[in-house]
This record gives sequence, C-alpha cells and structure tokens, in this order.
Amino acid sequence: MDMSTLTIRLPDDTAQRLKALAHSRGLSMNKLVEQLSAHALSAWDTENHFRAMAATGDVKKALAVLDRLDAADAANPKASVRQAS
Repeated sequence: MDMSTLTIRLPDDTAQRLKALAHSRGLSMNKLVEQLSAHALSAWDTENHFRAMAATGDVKKALAVLDRLDAADAANPKASVRQAS
C-alpha cells in the first residue's frame, strides 16, 4: 500500500490532547490519526450509501420496515436496551 505524508496545523491544546489520547491507547500519533481517519471515512461512506439508497428507495416500504423494528423493540424491550448500550 502506498503511503502519503500529511502535515497538518492544529491548536496546541488539541495536539496535546491527541497525544494524550494516543498515549492512553498505546498508539503512536500516526496510528491514532490513521484510526480516526478510517472511522471518519467509514461514517462518510455509510452516509453516502444511505443517501443513495434513499434517493431510489420506496418510502412506504422503508416506513414499514421501521414499524416492524419498533414493534420488535416493544415486544422485547430488554434486547433493545442491551443493543443500545
């Protein structure tokens, strides 16, 4: 895999907090930024995926799925609480 070097400017307090976070996780700053970047990109990809699906989706079918999920949660409230934690 090819790698790029990226120089960024951050406020000193932000940089210090990121260093503390990396240290607390036993990571280098490089690895922490790599992980945070992967997380941000994954969230962005997911958002784009759902936007594309919504643009071509059937609203009535989507609402029916949500209704079924709500009914399942109401029937088994302990399961939905465990999944949310």
